[in-house]
Amino acid sequence: MNPMASAPPQAGAETFERILAASSGLVAMESSDVHALMDQFRALARHSGQALYLWQPDTGLSSLRDVHVRVPDCQRLGNALRYMQQSMHFGVYFLVGLELPLSVMDATLLRQLARAPKEHLRRVVLIDAPAALIEHLGEQVVRLGGEDGSPRRPRLRDGHWVV
Repeated sequence: MNPMASAPPQAGAETFERILAASSGLVAMESSDVHALMDQFRALARHSGQALYLWQPDTGLSSLRDVHVRVPDCQRLGNALRYMQQSMHFGVYFLVGLELPLSVMDATLLRQLARAPKEHLRRVVLIDAPAALIEHLGEQVVRLGGEDGSPRRPRLRDGHWVV
């Protein structure tokens, strides 16, 4: 077996670290290729065992680690947001395909999820969300691009320094 085949993609791992380091529970990201990005996070979830979830309007909330595992009663956005809010465990939730207008309740739940919980880590990541929604959330959302543009810090990987 090729040991490199089971390693998570470096770009996905670095992006994941930036998501976890965000000062808010709500993160907005833009991606030129959502499918490739989700494939990177799926590989990361399988490799690391992290609790990563994907919500899409047509499929609802599902695990990225276990493709066939769907969270019951989370097809609608409001139900999925309530599930995320009530979860007592670590989790990163990717929301793809959000469309405006959002209901007042969904917008309120997003604002509540933006407040970083002290007792456990949870992040909600809006992928390619409408600009009007990001502007509406304002300071409550941390914006991350596909590449952060900051200089890369050298890291020690398998006995070698890599950038």
